[in-house]
Amino acid sequence: MFTGIIEARGEVLSLAPVATGARLTLRVPFAADLATGESVAVNGACLTATGIDPAAGTVGFDLLAETLRVTNLGDLASGDAVNLERALAVGDRLSGHFVQGHVDCVSEILAWEPVGQDHRLEIALPPAMARYVIRKGSLCVDGISLTVADLAPDRMTLWIIPHTAAVTNLGTARAGKRVNLEFDMLAKYLERLMAPGA
Repeated sequence: MFTGIIEARGEVLSLAPVATGARLTLRVPFAADLATGESVAVNGACLTATGIDPAAGTVGFDLLAETLRVTNLGDLASGDAVNLERALAVGDRLSGHFVQGHVDCVSEILAWEPVGQDHRLEIALPPAMARYVIRKGSLCVDGISLTVADLAPDRMTLWIIPHTAAVTNLGTARAGKRVNLEFDMLAKYLERLMAPGA
């Protein structure tokens, strides 16, 4: 379980194909504090830390073919910034919202525009996911807990404050870039519970 409050930015060192998917190696600021097997959200995707080198500050992650299919992690290249968050510890403050690290889909940034000191972020809304989004509701974008400011049938608008742009990978956002989306967990459970025959 995560909160969508980004703890640090990591740097991609390599993404190497393997028989079962890929091996992602990152420079991670908190690598020395990790143990093998711990969960880390990387751009919002829950991954298992392996191959930790505390001295070098690097961590490896094994990506299955399914992970590459449903996330934007396969788009990564050496030098790219990624959003990182360790799993929520019991007793921690929940500053964002409930995030599982289970990416629902990848979507495209339609606009990234400075407006005064802030930025306006517009993301395409996949039709199959539209029922999970409400105006002023929470949305996880590349692991970041954000609030939907405006909603249209095919797109969502979110406003990004300078701090968020500075401490996440949104600093390199641009129209056309693909982002991971995770929609509200409570909405998905409620839909399942209310389904006929549930």
